[in-house]
Amino acid sequence: MLHIDLIILGKLKETFWQEAESEYLKRLKPWAKITIHELREESFSEKDNIENIKQKEAEKIIGTLEKIKDAHIIVLDEHGKNFSSKQFAQHFTELEQFHHLTFIIGGPLGLHESILKLAKLKLSLSSMTFTHQMARVFLWEQIYRAMMINSSRNYHY
Repeated sequence: MLHIDLIILGKLKETFWQEAESEYLKRLKPWAKITIHELREESFSEKDNIENIKQKEAEKIIGTLEKIKDAHIIVLDEHGKNFSSKQFAQHFTELEQFHHLTFIIGGPLGLHESILKLAKLKLSLSSMTFTHQMARVFLWEQIYRAMMINSSRNYHY
């Protein structure tokens, strides 16, 4: 069975995002064991050094990664590779061979370069910018969609 870890800075605060995530996690349960690691975002102001904030968050992410064995790391990044849903489904077939995928979603400032360098794949969900809460739910939906496409089930038209 595929194991998917999600490392994310921040929590789902609104009930509607929590409910949407719960629905996709329920749908994914037959195909994957999923573990979510919610890390506390660093607070910051406009006067703070952005790179210092991202470095502190990177240290938390690395601490979590050290506990995950054989992780194939995929980061969500605005400069990452864009796929159509069908292209992502095809690529997901290749990713499944690793048996353990770790997706990382950063906070509002993005990810530190040290985390980006660890990635086997930098993935962009869109050219548009979304909150990490939206990206989290969109990621689960696209993983579910990929699994439906790959198993020839009616979901993607």
